[in-house]
Formats: sequence, C-alpha cells, structure tokens
Amino acid sequence: MTGGLTQITPPSPELAIPNAVDAGWRDRLVRSLRGAGPIFVILVVLLVLITLRNPNFAKPSVFLAFLKAAAPLAILAAGQLFVIVSGEIDLSVGSLITVVVTSAALMIAGNPALALPVIAVLFGIGILVGLVNGVVTTRLGVPSFIATLGMLLVLSGGIFYLTGGAPRGSLSENFRAFGRGNIEGFPVIGRLPISVVILLVIAIVAWWLLHRTNFGQQLVATGGNSRAAQLAGIDIKAVRTVAFILSGISAVIAGILLGGFAGVSAQVGQTFEFQAISAAVLGGAVLGGGRGSIPTTIAGALTLQALFTLLNLYGFPTPIRDSVQGLIIIGAVAYASYRLRGAR
Repeated sequence: MTGGLTQITPPSPELAIPNAVDAGWRDRLVRSLRGAGPIFVILVVLLVLITLRNPNFAKPSVFLAFLKAAAPLAILAAGQLFVIVSGEIDLSVGSLITVVVTSAALMIAGNPALALPVIAVLFGIGILVGLVNGVVTTRLGVPSFIATLGMLLVLSGGIFYLTGGAPRGSLSENFRAFGRGNIEGFPVIGRLPISVVILLVIAIVAWWLLHRTNFGQQLVATGGNSRAAQLAGIDIKAVRTVAFILSGISAVIAGILLGGFAGVSAQVGQTFEFQAISAAVLGGAVLGGGRGSIPTTIAGALTLQALFTLLNLYGFPTPIRDSVQGLIIIGAVAYASYRLRGAR
C-alpha cells in the first residue's frame, strides 16, 4: 500500500506535506523574526528612557538587578510560547507559580536539607499539571482556554484550602539562593545573579528546542495547519501535550526564582499568565499558532519589565500598569492580524 501511495501525485499542495513541513517552518521562522524586529527597537528606547530618568540604571549592578527581576517572566513567556505556537493557550501558569511558592514554603519549613527534594517534587507537580492540561485539551476535546482556566481555578482553590489564605512555613536560604543569590567575583561586573544565569540557560535550551529540533518543526507545523501536520504523520495530540508540559516546567522555574526574591505570598503568581501571553505576542507570536520566536519573546518580556519600571519611575499606580498591559495585548494582536491579512 505504501509503495502505491508514493506513485500518486497529490491532488492538492496541502497533501504534499513531508517536504512542506520541512521547508515551511524555516520560512515561518524568518517571517517571525523579521516581523518582530521592532520589539528590539522598542526595548532599547525604553531602556534609554529609564536611563535618562535614573542615570544609575546604566551601572552594571543596577542593570543586572533589572534582568534579575525580569528573569521569571522571561522564562515563563518562553514556556508559554511553546503552547501558543502549537495553536493553544495556557492560563494556569500564574496559579501554578503560586502553588510552587506556597507549597515549597509549607514543605521546606525553613529546613535546608529539604530544599532539593522539594524542588524535585515541584517539578513533578509542574509536569503533572502540564500533562493534565494537554490530555484534557487534546484527548477530551476541551478548548485550551477553558481547560487551563479550569486548572487555574483548581490550583487557586486547592492552595487556598491548604493554607487558609495565609501561607505557612518558610523557604530555606539555599532554596531562595536561586532567585536572589549571586556568583561572586565574576570578571568585570563583580557579581552575577544566579537567576540571570538560569535565564540564559533556559533561553538557549528553549531556542534549541523550538528552532533546531524535529519537535520544534512539528510544533510549528501543528500550529500553522493542524490538518496538514496530521496528514504528514505528526502526532499533533502528543506534540501539543508536550508543549503544555514545557509550559508547566517553565512555571515551576519561574516560581522558584520568585520565591527567592519576592518571598512567600498567596498573590505571588497573580497576572503572570497574562504577562507571559503579552510578552509572547509582543515578540511576534500569533495566538492562532504557527509563528513565534524565543529571542523575540524574551525581548518582549524584557520590554514589559522595562515599561513597568518606567511607569514606576514616573509614579504611575499599579492599576495603570494593568490597563497599559491590556492595551498592549489588544494592540499587538491587532497588528499581528493586520500583518497576516497583508501577507495573503
């Protein structure tokens, strides 16, 4: 049967999938990078404005503190990008961050010997949450918006039940070192935040996964045209499930870093799901799937952090920041839709 099929000329370009999947993802990557180029310009402009407002920002120690604060969001956005590129969305990551921080404090209770075992448990929780999100979305046919919104409520309700709304326990210093610790004696700059090193490692790994592996090609193909990808032999359900698992893992890492310098709070992960989506969209990702870039997504996260920093320097309250974030999402999605219509 296979030999017979290879002798038949496909009646439409959509059926000539194996070559299209291999070549098409590169074209989409180039278009994504080219279309999202302005995000780097915006980031530089914001950094200059911050420096003009606060000249100390140009000092390596202060700029590294900025990167340290942005690292959790950048890592979370990179994980969210895998889901968005696959054509889905994950709204549960903010609540998962809160679960990571509060449950870690509850389990560790200040005991340094428990830090590493608890971290292993936290990664297990992140993988499990991602797996459930993926299975409910792909196997049960529940839209990812609803499935992950439900998971958000499950996690929020569960952690509120366990803590009574007031987190108990405490994080040990070796656990908090991931978020607020430094590598001392680093050449030129003196001290390098551990969280910045973690961000660099995660960025490289995520870039490799999305842009240099067969899995990344399959992910882009799935989000770009799921029917075509399925005809090419791609297991789109498995690919999307793995994307949700990667998103869950990124939320765990972000939560560990936030626990280090933000402390234990029942609101620590609040709004992070929307910030991660905003960063990905600012970086050129299309919410319908099939397009996205790790470098530009991280640039989008840094841009958001820079914008929030600038608003704080000018004394704008938090509600204004939230409103600006909403406008960013609307504007970025509208611009992406305009570009797509123009490309047709």
